[in-house]
Amino acid sequence: MRKSFKANVNSSFDFDISETDSSKLNSIKTSANTYHVLHNNSSFKAEIITSDFKNKSFQVKVNNNSYNINIFNELDDLIKDMGFEIGSSKLVNDIKAPMPGLILEINVEIGQEVSENDTLLILEAMKMENVLTSPRAGIIKSISVEKGDAVDKNQLLIEFQ
Repeated sequence: MRKSFKANVNSSFDFDISETDSSKLNSIKTSANTYHVLHNNSSFKAEIITSDFKNKSFQVKVNNNSYNINIFNELDDLIKDMGFEIGSSKLVNDIKAPMPGLILEINVEIGQEVSENDTLLILEAMKMENVLTSPRAGIIKSISVEKGDAVDKNQLLIEFQ
């Protein structure tokens, strides 16, 4: 992976910063949360107001102007592209049969509100009962099968609103 990162400032401005760019930064720590920065022959006083290292977000005051900064590296971009962002809700809108089988039981109705991990239906496959649970909270939009139906792999079973 490359040694660079992206910074988003105030949810409006994006900056690509390389390892070379960051190594050229001329800053001196003046106290626990304050720094003196020289950039393009200009002097700046920078103070870290809040920092959330887990979410890589910071609030920084530079010459009495406050900025909200979020930092992302290549791994964060890859995780986002794959749909595995931390704290994001799952965007699953339908349930499909994971394997061919027989619908033994349907535990929901159209219009019913369900929570994550609620039992939706039971699918018998290879003489085993498989409980299919809700991947997210939502409202059931449609049910495409009935009790006793034989289903194929990837057949639509349930849709969410």
